[in-house]
Amino acid sequence: MCCDLKRRFLLLYATQKGQAKAIAEEIWQQAGVHGFEADMHCISETDKYNLETEKDPVVIVISTTGNGDPPDTARKFVKKIRDTTLPPDHFAHLQYGLLGLGDSEYTFFCNGGKTVDRLLQELGAQHFYDTGLADDCVGLELVVDPWIDGLWLALRKVFLLQKGKEDMSSSVDAVSSSLSTAPYNVHELNLSSEVQNLKLEDEGARSSDVLSQKLVDVNLVPSARDTEPSLVHSVPPVSQSALNIPPLPPEYIEVQFQDTHGENPHLSSLISEGATFEVPITKAVQLTREDAIKTALLLELDIADTVFDYQPGDAFCIICPNSTNEVQELLQILGLSERGECFVSVRVKQGTKKKGAARPQHIPERSTLRFILTWCLEIRAIPKKAFLRALVECTSDVREKRRLQELCSKQGASDYTRFVRDCNVCLLDLLRAFPSCKPSLSLLIEHLPKLQSRYYSVSSSNLYQPGKLCFVFNIVEFPACPARPASRKGVCTGWLADLVAPLLHPTRSTLDTKGRRPSSEKISIFTRPNNTFHLPANPSVPFIMVGPGTGISPFIGFLQHRQKLREEHTDWEFGETWLFFGCRHQDRDYLFKDELRCFLENGTLTHLKVCFSRDSSTTEAAPPKYVQDVIRLYAKDVARVLLKERGYFYVCGDKKHMADGVSDAVVDILSMEMEVDKLEAMKVLATLREAKRYLQDVWS
Repeated sequence: MCCDLKRRFLLLYATQKGQAKAIAEEIWQQAGVHGFEADMHCISETDKYNLETEKDPVVIVISTTGNGDPPDTARKFVKKIRDTTLPPDHFAHLQYGLLGLGDSEYTFFCNGGKTVDRLLQELGAQHFYDTGLADDCVGLELVVDPWIDGLWLALRKVFLLQKGKEDMSSSVDAVSSSLSTAPYNVHELNLSSEVQNLKLEDEGARSSDVLSQKLVDVNLVPSARDTEPSLVHSVPPVSQSALNIPPLPPEYIEVQFQDTHGENPHLSSLISEGATFEVPITKAVQLTREDAIKTALLLELDIADTVFDYQPGDAFCIICPNSTNEVQELLQILGLSERGECFVSVRVKQGTKKKGAARPQHIPERSTLRFILTWCLEIRAIPKKAFLRALVECTSDVREKRRLQELCSKQGASDYTRFVRDCNVCLLDLLRAFPSCKPSLSLLIEHLPKLQSRYYSVSSSNLYQPGKLCFVFNIVEFPACPARPASRKGVCTGWLADLVAPLLHPTRSTLDTKGRRPSSEKISIFTRPNNTFHLPANPSVPFIMVGPGTGISPFIGFLQHRQKLREEHTDWEFGETWLFFGCRHQDRDYLFKDELRCFLENGTLTHLKVCFSRDSSTTEAAPPKYVQDVIRLYAKDVARVLLKERGYFYVCGDKKHMADGVSDAVVDILSMEMEVDKLEAMKVLATLREAKRYLQDVWS
């Protein structure tokens, strides 16, 4: 059902890396189709809207960054609505719907959106639509798409109620009755409830929905022998369905080749977070044996000639490029192999229908084509459905065109998840699979996100090794799969491994005249301080460290720092230190084994508890395999350190398979030692988190 008169709503977004903005733009594009007018602004543009006087519905799309914080663009907004002097009915006139973006791999899932939602509620604002919490871990689109679908019915109901119209059609009533209008009845949309809450049954909504694709000619459907779906093939019912595909995003970028020459921008111009430093890699050591499942490397950087400063526990960022081979292949597919070194000018297309169109900040106004593809665009990014929709128009083969339409459609949502998202398919994989697809360079700049710097935990102490910075990483491996037949390495870890190969495996030809290893190439880094994952300010406070695998990295810096302090301050009192470490095999990937033994012998490390998950045991009682299992064996000590001695507990490493298990073990220990139920123990752990005495540095 669609009224003739367009109805306005305020659309605000708060983004850190562009996800929330892209989703807000999708809502803005669809609004006109559904008979609405979206007045879209970044939440930081407070001079362009005023919630204190806003009478129309408000839609907010907000992401989460850091340790559960609102994005930088929302900090001032959050500070403003956190003002305790505001009356509880300050926003009583406001009706809003909120879509939060987050990643459940991290502790404070969607906390940016949850914070804004809670503060608005406390100031009297009311929901006109259920809050949606989308999870990037499983795919934002699983919640985002149905949330947007249901938004139009919720908005219709708001405007109809405002006009006092009670004669809504039974079909609209049937759907809108599932939409919440209670002032504080927030239902977090998840994979089990999203279909129930948001499924469109209204025929009017169907007719005004996004472009409906007619059923493809039966002769174009894959033959009967293709009984299993794949990236390039579909099976019924998808292959025989009429498709609802997203609207085509408006073009807004124009790229022009220039005959002039010059220099590319310096890498520091790509970074807005602060000063960058170009530093040499002076040392590289492989910490694992050749037959280990994962290859771990330690790299040492020389920062003596810089003002780069850090504390143990800090992280830093590396500006890394895309693979040279992948960039060259992309140029070849685009038909631009001979023009890689040509300078291009990137500007906004005149007459574009995209609201607020601007040249992406991560794209230089002028640089070579190869520079853009190497340093600016995340060509390994998983293509979003809007990108697939745009690629449809660049594809000439009818079968390939149809399959791309399926992958970006509602009907093909599960295929998209299975064959694109779960397989980490990237643009190059798609172009190999759909050879008739020939996108323009401007299209890639419009849809590919910024190539993000990669961050790593520092594994050293500037006090212990002045002028040096060490870090540890596993070389990430992506094995081949049916949707992506070629295996590949991580963007940054693969690049670093290639860069330090001469240091790891010097040959006679790579040694200088005196038999030394050659000086290494430089890499660009910048600070990413972690303001909480630091040693206790008081050295007498005990602490526990849990870091299996490369999660041990920051704790080596902790122990180096502690050892140096003990040497320099013999009259100080130092608290006990615990380290729980685990790996697969004692003889293959026991990282820093010799260093840990030295720390233990000289008293810097008081207790070292290790486990090996893949080693066989000849004892009757099998030893514990994982760090969380070992922690349980020392329940009384853990409780004593945390509760009686007010110590610190640090966890570093994998989120899903380790950090959650460790927190569960701590909850069980607190419950048992305090003789309270599990819920009360969870509250105690939450208190420790708030007091910054239970700290995590985890990744997915």
